[in-house]
Amino acid sequence: MTRHAVLKMPTVADFDASCFLSTPGTGKAIVDRRKNQIIFGQGDNADAVFFILQGRVKLTVLSEHGKEAVVGLLESGQFFGECCLNGIPVRTSTAITMEDSTIATINKATMLATLRDEPAMAEFFMAYLLARNSRIEEDLVDQLFNSSERRLARLLLILARFGERGCSRPIDIDISQETLAEMIGTTRSRVSYFMNKFRRLGFISYDAKIQVHESLLNAMSSDTNAV
Repeated sequence: MTRHAVLKMPTVADFDASCFLSTPGTGKAIVDRRKNQIIFGQGDNADAVFFILQGRVKLTVLSEHGKEAVVGLLESGQFFGECCLNGIPVRTSTAITMEDSTIATINKATMLATLRDEPAMAEFFMAYLLARNSRIEEDLVDQLFNSSERRLARLLLILARFGERGCSRPIDIDISQETLAEMIGTTRSRVSYFMNKFRRLGFISYDAKIQVHESLLNAMSSDTNAV
């Protein structure tokens, strides 16, 4: 009986989304940005997608009446500016670095072609969009049903990345009480009152940075009125 040889077709290396995003190339650039540098402004042409390799970025929106609101704080591993892929021609927000950052810039045509041709990149990007959509839904529920005190507690836990480890965590960026107030939809004076209350109860402490303690998470998880 004759055995037929099994032919092995040459394989092409799997597409690496992380490598794609962190390597400059055609239609891509890796740029170091200084703290407080504007990446794009509200009303600018929307022709590229951005990915944070290192650092943090703040998104703000300016109303017709000149009132500014913080609508997002982004960190490494997150995209922004992706609305251009949906045909939106101009930026609807302003993006500013909160610390020295390294940002990948992928022009619209390159991003669309990569999503079309590379399933691994499409899967990576879709996972990000689904996670962000869940976060937006949680934020909406938070705004609709929780008090401003609980909204502040939740925001502090998110900023401290408390879900990554079950221990005390510092908030590793400089963030003002005014910015916290804008993000949870209340006044600076209310934020100041709640922060003092949280410190008195041992939920947070101040050193060089705000330190968030596990007791705040426990209070949020309980049915008590502590928060």
